[in-house]
Amino acid sequence: MAGNLNLNLTSTVSTAPATKPQAFYDKTLLAVLRQTEFGFDRFAQKKPIPQGNGRVVNFRKLGKLAPALTPLTEGVTPDGETASKTNITATVEQYGSYMAFSDRVNFEEIDPIIKGYTVEQGYQAKETLDIIVRDILSAGTNVFYSGGKLSRGELAGTTMGADGKKTGDHFKIRDARKIVRFFKKNHVKPLVGNDYACFVSPDTAFDIMEDPDFEKAMDYGGNVQPMMSNEIGRIFQVRYYEVTNMKAFPAAGAGTPKADVHAAIFIGRNAYGVTEITGNGNVKNITKSLGSAGTADPIDQRQTIGWKINSFGAVRLEELAIARYEHTVSL
Repeated sequence: MAGNLNLNLTSTVSTAPATKPQAFYDKTLLAVLRQTEFGFDRFAQKKPIPQGNGRVVNFRKLGKLAPALTPLTEGVTPDGETASKTNITATVEQYGSYMAFSDRVNFEEIDPIIKGYTVEQGYQAKETLDIIVRDILSAGTNVFYSGGKLSRGELAGTTMGADGKKTGDHFKIRDARKIVRFFKKNHVKPLVGNDYACFVSPDTAFDIMEDPDFEKAMDYGGNVQPMMSNEIGRIFQVRYYEVTNMKAFPAAGAGTPKADVHAAIFIGRNAYGVTEITGNGNVKNITKSLGSAGTADPIDQRQTIGWKINSFGAVRLEELAIARYEHTVSL
């Protein structure tokens, strides 16, 4: 095979003709990206880079002003404050993937698999960006453990008591209150009304909704405000959002076999940011038809579909506004 094209070629067993025009596939991919919930960037600061201005952006964090506790002296102008700021940089990278199909799919396959995989590539692109932001948030320096444990390896999995109740170092609403206290003591502002936000996995969401404190709040109307997409509830100044790509640490806890450890990410205002270069269509669907490779495909045997994100970057802006809470789950 000519050139260095790394092809995992899909033959007639899995695809159909690529006869639609380029615009059709572009719209299909972009429609998936727009309609699919992008979980982790929901509360990010968004600071695009104008085209032609490099691939690095500065997010500026202003220094906190201390309370002015010295009384003024009559007729004497006090010393003014000095501004301070911290520059936090984010660098954009490119991401993408593709699939190759043989020529025989154009006249042997019945189902429109190429169209189907164009949709799947939209999900793939979305999930790629989602996990990039998740990993940035999950690498924060403030870590709390369920039940006051001091390390990930101490977290116990589920055991069944004599009374038939499950026990373990699961998500506890009381621990969430400790994280809210941590935010408040460090002057971290809420970001959804008067509430902080927390990303959780479906397994963690299941445990939260069985927590007696959560159930009591629901019984007494503690969640009467309208909920946002993917929000499972709010209690004690935290809104909980279920996401499918939550960070987990397999077999990292205590016990035999070792328990899987799940993370929940609590955030306050201005915790993190995302960026991209604007002006040239950041998300692209790319199709190469039979014969487009010239002498690299001399008898028109290969075609490809792919996607590319020209630029994307994410960065933590305020460590004190991010807390990772590690715990096990009951299922």
